[in-house]
Amino acid sequence: MPNSVKWLGHAACQITSATGKVILIDPWITGNPGCAIKKQDVKRADLILVTHDHSDHVGTDIPDLVRSTGAMVLTHPELAAVLVQSGVSPDNIINGIGMNIGGQVEWAGIKVTMTQAFHSSSIGDAVGYIIILEDGKTVYHAGDTGIFSGMELLGSIYSIDVALIPIGSVFVMDPLQAAYSLTLLKPGIAVPIHYKTFPILVQDAGDFIRLAREKAPDTRVEAINPGEEIFI
Repeated sequence: MPNSVKWLGHAACQITSATGKVILIDPWITGNPGCAIKKQDVKRADLILVTHDHSDHVGTDIPDLVRSTGAMVLTHPELAAVLVQSGVSPDNIINGIGMNIGGQVEWAGIKVTMTQAFHSSSIGDAVGYIIILEDGKTVYHAGDTGIFSGMELLGSIYSIDVALIPIGSVFVMDPLQAAYSLTLLKPGIAVPIHYKTFPILVQDAGDFIRLAREKAPDTRVEAINPGEEIFI
C-alpha cells in the first residue's frame, strides 16, 4: 500500500503512511464549508499537527478527535497549553508541551520537523511542518505563509516529494508567490490548498497551475478537489 496525501478542504490535510498511520494537519472540520468529511467520519488518527491558532486551522474538533481516536497532538508549547485547557489530555501532547521551530521529533517511525511560516498568530508563532514517513517519503505542509527566502534552504536540506502550498492570496501567498515558491522548495509534486473556501480567496487553481508550469516546470501540480488524494 503506498503512502497517500489527501486534501480535506481549506488547509486541512490527511497523510496516510504505507503502514497505515494517519496524520491529520489543521483538522478544521466542523464549520468548514469546503471540508469533504464530517468529524464522525474520522475513524483513525494517530498524529494531529496544528500550524497556528486561527479558527480556520485549529478549529474546535481536536479535543473530540483525540478522545475518539487517541491521537497524539504536536504543535508549539503555547498552543499546546491552550489545547490542554480546551480538554486535550497532556498525555496526548507529544513531549507533554510540544516542540518549536527547527526541532524534530520522531514518533512511531515518523519524523516531524517544525519550520517557520510568515503569518500572524494570537499566541506563539505560525509554523509549517516537514513530515518524513517511515519509508523516507517527505511531505511539506507550509501552513499559512507568505513566500520567504528560507524556503530555498528547506528545499536544499530536505528532498520534498509533496508540498502542500497555500495559494488563496489575501491571507497567504497569491498564485504568483506560490508558484515561485516551488523554484525554492523544488518538490516533486505540489498540491494547492487554502483557496476557494471563502469568496474573498482565490477561487480556482488555474493561475497557479499556469504560473507553476512557467516558473517550476520540473514540479508536477496536482490540483485535487477536497476529499481526493494522491499516492506517493
